Amino acid sequence: MSDDTRPIVIKRVKKVAAGAHGGAWKLAYADFVTAMMAFFLLMWLLGSTAKGDLEGIADFFKNPLKVAMRGGEGVGDATSILKGGGKDLTASSGQVKRGDVKSNRVLQEKRREFERRERIALEGLKRRIEQLINDSPQLLQFKNQLLLDITTEGLRIQIVDELSRPMFDLSSDQLKPYTQEILRQIAPVLNGVPNRLSLAGHTDAAQYASGARGFSNWELSANRANASRRELVAGGLADLKILRVVGLSSSVLFDPNDPLNPINRRISIIVLNKRTEMGILEESYEFDAEEEDASNTASAGE
Repeated sequence: MSDDTRPIVIKRVKKVAAGAHGGAWKLAYADFVTAMMAFFLLMWLLGSTAKGDLEGIADFFKNPLKVAMRGGEGVGDATSILKGGGKDLTASSGQVKRGDVKSNRVLQEKRREFERRERIALEGLKRRIEQLINDSPQLLQFKNQLLLDITTEGLRIQIVDELSRPMFDLSSDQLKPYTQEILRQIAPVLNGVPNRLSLAGHTDAAQYASGARGFSNWELSANRANASRRELVAGGLADLKILRVVGLSSSVLFDPNDPLNPINRRISIIVLNKRTEMGILEESYEFDAEEEDASNTASAGE
């Protein structure tokens, strides 16, 4: 075909004006998706955060200076809001990484092993005290008044009254000479273990009928426990080993079926295991913290 007969093709591009909205709807949709994602993450974090952490966050906004005053990394029960990983969003202790789970398991095994060895050590201490009683002519005659057993708190040594052989003078915190001898002989044995001690005084249910007004079995039991502490220290026990001295009156009877039984009048010495010792110390710390908060609130009100 020659050039003269070739058809001529003309292309025309038809331009259509865009709508009034243009591409703005894409930006709006992107913002909406971003907001939904943020909302989902927020709900997921709230669902997987432990109750203690939530309370810590709330406390921070109530009192932002709390961390500065007490020190530490945060005011919650954990070192971070979310420990990371995990599938169970209903867990009350927060999600943990697989490595954390393994570490916790190892820690629990070490704790159980420590408690097993500690119990063996306390049982050994119990046997040594029993041997001391059998070998000592002074203590052997009081063997029926010396009761030893292992409890959830540790090794408990109870020195109880007998009808014809009380530990204290009547309605008094003055120790009998033989009671002083008992306490002074067991003090070196107790001083030879690293465990700390708790002392408690007990009375029977008979009402205290003499003395100053307002003086009761509560004060009497506390004074007797403290008198026992002094004798242990005099026998060689380090004063810092005693963690707690309390008077329990007749609230914890040895023989609940006979509240007036002389055996209810006793002194309990507990060689504390580490779990109980830490529990007592944590109670003290929480009480001090509550006092500090109350003081700060009062100062702010002034």
